[in-house]
Amino acid sequence: MELKDKVVVVTGAAGGIGGALVDQFRSEGATVIGSDLKVPEQTQANRFLTNDISTEDGVKSLIDDVLAHEGRIDLFCSNAGIALPMDAFSPEKYWDKTLDINLKSHYWAARHVLPHMIERGSGYLLNTASAAGLLNEIDSFGYGVTKHAAIGLAEWLAFTYRDKGIRVSVLCPEGVKTQMIAHSPYLQASAITAEELAKITSEAIHAERFMITTHPHTIEAFQKKAANYQGFIDFMVQRRAQAISMREALKKSSTAS
Repeated sequence: MELKDKVVVVTGAAGGIGGALVDQFRSEGATVIGSDLKVPEQTQANRFLTNDISTEDGVKSLIDDVLAHEGRIDLFCSNAGIALPMDAFSPEKYWDKTLDINLKSHYWAARHVLPHMIERGSGYLLNTASAAGLLNEIDSFGYGVTKHAAIGLAEWLAFTYRDKGIRVSVLCPEGVKTQMIAHSPYLQASAITAEELAKITSEAIHAERFMITTHPHTIEAFQKKAANYQGFIDFMVQRRAQAISMREALKKSSTAS
């Protein structure tokens, strides 16, 4: 899909990946409406709305506002996400919040924007998941689980509504230099910038490619996982131990300095 003269909505647009997507789409001539809990000090968005996408009412009000003012939505980017430190014993409220933002917001967006897109005979959904949805996440139980589910949701939308003119991409970045990986030295080692990610995403949208990854080894690792699941579990055990060791070393270093 060409982005020039298109109406694009980006959630989680106050900074990081969302902010970079706003800048990229604007540079290609799109009208971009950003959304987040707060308006950032600087944004390239044509308009910026404050919506709580952790509720269905928040997602619906965002879509209704854009349809009322811009008249259409060509591309809806469900980009907002959250990564809480979670394990099997985390409070239920952590699960609820993680599910609402990382998964249900994608469902609510589809529920309320698809009727408009189907009626027009065209539309595009970009759902931000994560490489953790293909592999997993060692620091957050909820993050890994919801990102797996987000990919499944995007797959279903892609094959179910393709004949209605709807295209779907799922963005599965690995390490990106944002606040989300500030405490993850393992990911920082190979991280790319949010601007680099935005360009990769734009190229994939132009090609209408479903799976968008940022690092070649993501798909390679996913293929190895499918071919040898036991080997994948063994590898993740080792990776978790390495990550813990790296964090402890950094903590000692910062304490000493």
